Amino acid sequence: MDVPVAWQVAKLLVSIGVVLGLAAIAERLSPRIAGLLSGYPLGTAIALFFIGLEISPGFAADSAVHTLAGFTATLALGGGYLLCGRREGVTGILSGTLGGLACWLTASAVLAQIDFDRLGGALVTLVAIGLFLWLYRQVPDRRTGGRGSLSWAGVLFRALLAAAIIFTITGLAHVLPPAWAGLLAAFPVTMYPFLVILHLTHGPGPVATVIKHYPAGLGSLLCYALCVSLVYPTLGLALGTLVGFAVATAWLWLWTRLQAYWQRSRHPVDA
Repeated sequence: MDVPVAWQVAKLLVSIGVVLGLAAIAERLSPRIAGLLSGYPLGTAIALFFIGLEISPGFAADSAVHTLAGFTATLALGGGYLLCGRREGVTGILSGTLGGLACWLTASAVLAQIDFDRLGGALVTLVAIGLFLWLYRQVPDRRTGGRGSLSWAGVLFRALLAAAIIFTITGLAHVLPPAWAGLLAAFPVTMYPFLVILHLTHGPGPVATVIKHYPAGLGSLLCYALCVSLVYPTLGLALGTLVGFAVATAWLWLWTRLQAYWQRSRHPVDA
């Protein structure tokens, strides 16, 4: 079907706004918080919403089932970037991107061969989350430091890159089956441009910190994808998206409370 221009403009503006907001968080707060929020249903929510708007809510719901498993490929992308993008500057960005995309494509090709249901897709990613958290346990936390702020050209590049990824995902969904559409919806639309610019402006250290904390934030994405896979056909896109965000936010709040409790129990304040 022909996609109305108004929908395309809305897709562009939402994609740009989300990426710029994540950048502001990283600059003003910390890469750790940005890493957690990179796992919040931002790019995935945009992709699934517009897939549902342009094709059908039922197609988006079926795609969301495969998105549950697709987050494993996203974790593989982060791992590939971390391993290959250890150098400074453009060289590190290019090598990290190539390594990350190679890992993502390999994992996605394997996942696409499996007929997942909701339970199977969620379990695969939960196992992957545990594995990557264990693998990243020795990665140090690094703050962004004071290398200066990002130029307007860099800001525009990142925003347009995220928008281009969203347009590619939603465009391919018109010609791909739900399995591949769901895997594409799991692509880190907001995190990848964020990693590129963070790498360019602050080096590989803070990038590694974001990647380290990304798996911990994936629980909210799993909750979101699971929720919309269930409610899109019955509640519709608008209400289903709101319910999905409510569930994802509740999980993220609970996770941060549990983390705080764990830290207090490990390092109690001396009386």
